[in-house]
This record gives sequence, structure tokens and C-alpha cells, in this order.
Amino acid sequence: MASMREAEKRFKIGEVCRIAGVQPYVLRYWETEFPPLAPGKTGGGQRMYTQAEIDVILRIKQLLYDDGFTIAGAKKKLEGELGAGGAIVPQAAPAESKKGRRVSRQRKDALAAVRSELKAILEMLSR
Repeated sequence: MASMREAEKRFKIGEVCRIAGVQPYVLRYWETEFPPLAPGKTGGGQRMYTQAEIDVILRIKQLLYDDGFTIAGAKKKLEGELGAGGAIVPQAAPAESKKGRRVSRQRKDALAAVRSELKAILEMLSR
């Protein structure tokens, strides 16, 4: 009889990238920064993510891109959430009532994404 862990659906890194809307190097970088992200690997070295890990990835993305947390701040927030035993469930960003705020939020999100990707690139180059 297969254990529940064995029966759990696994997702390849490409699938997770499409689900989360991030590049593979971003996921690999987040794995180095966020200990709860530890995907298993196949014999060939392919990363395989569980649904729980995808939930964590989506929460990390929300903290970094939507809420404007730094890596350190997101790590601390995530540790608190996981320590509380609550499930990680990505929350929708609050609806903005004024168009001007929506534009500001889009700029902030874009800048946060660029900042995060530049940090990941810098980390890769420093190896």
C-alpha cells in the first residue's frame, strides 16, 4: 500500500513557474532563502514540488511582490505563519477604489519584481 506522501501529486519546476508566474531561477533562489521550500528530486535531478510547496511559493510571491516585503521580512513573516500551524493560503490583493492608487500599485509591483529578479541574478553571479 502506497503512503500518502507517495500518492501526493508532484509538479515539475516548469509547471510551478506557470502556476506562480515566476522564472525558474527565481524559484531556485527562493529555495536558498526559504527553508520550507525543499522540493524532492527525481533520480535525474528534476525538482518535484508538492501542492503544499506551491502554496508556500504563492505566499512568498505575495509577500514580496504585492505586500512589498524584503526577503528577510518575508522570511520572518512566513516563519510566523508556518509556526502558527495555519495553512498558507495566498490572499487576493485588496481592491483599490481610485485609479491613481491602482497605477501606483502596478508600479510598486513591477519595481518589486525587478528588484527581486536583480537580487537573484546578483546571487547567481556571485557564486
